[in-house]
Parts: sequence; C-alpha cells; structure tokens
Amino acid sequence: MEFEKSENRFYKNDETGKMIAEVTYVPTGENKVILDHTFVDPSLRGQGIASQLVKRVVDEMRSEGKKIVPLCPYAKAEFERKPEYKDIEA
Repeated sequence: MEFEKSENRFYKNDETGKMIAEVTYVPTGENKVILDHTFVDPSLRGQGIASQLVKRVVDEMRSEGKKIVPLCPYAKAEFERKPEYKDIEA
C-alpha cells in the first residue's frame, strides 16, 4: 500500500477522503522521534498495514539518521518482534 506523507505522519485516505490508516511521530531533539500513534480502519485490520506504516517511519528515519522511541503499544510490539529495527531504536 502506498502512503501519503505530511508533517510528522504517513497516512492513507480512501476514495471518499476518509482516513483509513495513519502513523504519527513527534520530533524530540535533533536526532530522535517518538512514534506515538498508529491507526488502521477496522475493515483493513489483519492485512499487515500497521506494520507497513511503522516500516515507512523506520525507513524515513534511517534515511535522516534519526532514532525512534516506539511509544505506542503497536509500534513497541513491532520493534520487539523485528530484530532488524534494533539499530534505530532509541
């Protein structure tokens, strides 16, 4: 799934403009962000979309040389499940 990017978030709207998926993060200091929220519409759950959203933030922060504090429960669990995220976890 392709996501739109806006300030401190990635998201997806459906064809009517309703937001159906979102991940948000808050910059803290120069080299760190707090991943504080993920949302996936109930009709899309179980398809790996939240995982894709977290990965999109991970990829973006890696390219910017920043670390992530996974604060939201989903992101925290995702970081625990994926050893490949250990290098970017603050």
